[in-house]
Amino acid sequence: FGRDAFPEEAYIADIDAKTGASLKLTILNAKGRIWTMVAGGGASVIYSDTICALGGADELANYGEYSGAPSEQQTYDYARTLLSLMTKEKHPKGKVLIIGGGIANFTNVAATFKGIVRALEEYQTLIKSHNIKLYVRRAGPNYQEGLRVMRDVGKNLEIPLFVFGPETHMTAIVGMALETREIPKDIEPAASSTANFILPGSASESGKMVEEQQVESKPAETKKKVPSAQSLFSKETKAIVWGLQTR
Repeated sequence: FGRDAFPEEAYIADIDAKTGASLKLTILNAKGRIWTMVAGGGASVIYSDTICALGGADELANYGEYSGAPSEQQTYDYARTLLSLMTKEKHPKGKVLIIGGGIANFTNVAATFKGIVRALEEYQTLIKSHNIKLYVRRAGPNYQEGLRVMRDVGKNLEIPLFVFGPETHMTAIVGMALETREIPKDIEPAASSTANFILPGSASESGKMVEEQQVESKPAETKKKVPSAQSLFSKETKAIVWGLQTR
């Protein structure tokens, strides 16, 4: 953009260079009231385009994304950096933070959200004094536990935080944040979704919602299989199993 990087941009770039995850941040308008923390490069473009399409281009403060299964600490550092930028000065209309994303493939949503929660707890007072509203939409591995944690922190910190899952269109929260769309009072969780699964070893294994999720995801009992004339597998069949690596 023909300028030197802001200290906050350089800080995120340094973290990005030291991890296999992706953490990007570009400040477009430091005085803008619309800030985004979007998971995924493609999703970040969609959210930015939607904000501009709804008339928020002049107030769009940043562009960036976090993806590639960042750790809780890395997500905390990213969220804390955004909140520090948002709370440098007040805006007459208040500010909004859009924490959005599509359906993650292998990013542990619950773990990354815990990093965001730590940052929100740290900036609770400033969030209130700067009249910041937060809109969340996410899906993927352990998303139900992640959304539960976000709802709880909104209530505990008494900050305006609106949380939605895959039952809500990905960019719907943009319209809510820009007040071109009403915020639904009661949203029924999606009964079945490709985002409805959990990762092994998750810290969310003890929650009631996760227990229900595990029950719902249990495969239905099937009748004893009858050998077919043409079997799909043989002794020479090989299987490759891939999963999230422990960091």
